[in-house]
Amino acid sequence: MGHVLRNTCIRVIFCAVILCACNQIWAQTIDATLPDNPSPAVKAQQDSAGSPTEREVNWHTLPGDFLQDQKAIWLFPTQLARGRHWLPTLAVAGGTAGLIVADSHVMPYFRSHAGNLDDLNDSFDSLITTGEIVAVPVGFLITGYARHDQYATSTALLSGMAYADTAVVDLAIKAITRRQRPSDVPPGQPFTNTFFNGGKSPFKGSSFPSGHAAGAFSVATVVATRYSKHRWVPWVMYGFASAISFSRVTSSAHFPSDVFLGAALGYTITRFQVLRPHEQ
Repeated sequence: MGHVLRNTCIRVIFCAVILCACNQIWAQTIDATLPDNPSPAVKAQQDSAGSPTEREVNWHTLPGDFLQDQKAIWLFPTQLARGRHWLPTLAVAGGTAGLIVADSHVMPYFRSHAGNLDDLNDSFDSLITTGEIVAVPVGFLITGYARHDQYATSTALLSGMAYADTAVVDLAIKAITRRQRPSDVPPGQPFTNTFFNGGKSPFKGSSFPSGHAAGAFSVATVVATRYSKHRWVPWVMYGFASAISFSRVTSSAHFPSDVFLGAALGYTITRFQVLRPHEQ
């Protein structure tokens, strides 16, 4: 009984923090006279051209925007061929490669200490974390319609589109790499040769990269960027995404490299493609 009560309290507290944070955002954005949230006319004058806070979407433009995003994402290698974006690309690739090497040395620790992390893992299981990620854009959508706040509504739609854009890339990489999950490695066996040994379905047996980390950081990046004038918002949203991502390692659902690449995909795709103002 005590174990169940502790898990329930952790879940309630975590959800309450996220909901309170979102409520504070909505409460402050509804008053256009606040200095941190100027009126649309003033906002347009203040934001520089190409600012990620400028992009607005609606249900009518959503399908076309999604296809435009996917086209740009899959044509990204052409940008590299032109000599662009090499530094961040090498940073992500290098970080992922380094963590892949370290995975086999790190995961035995989490396996041997799994019993000490039961409360954390139970509070951040797969279904709960998925629900928490989805709850953020759903909450913004409901509030946007209830308060006739187009900025909040656009934030919700952009969050959903960022999640979808990232998920397509995530599933494509999973289908190619077919990496075993740490939990699939038999006890006593080394965490090596995990690539191309997982299930054939990217929805079940493939670990690389982490879909939860990708989804959490895609949603967090939308909210943190569009409400960055409230300095505490990025801390709350990225803290929320980091907690979810870390739980995927402690529960042996993913390797650290899976989580790192998933988080990098979620952030970069959202920040530099989804939130980039599109030509109409």
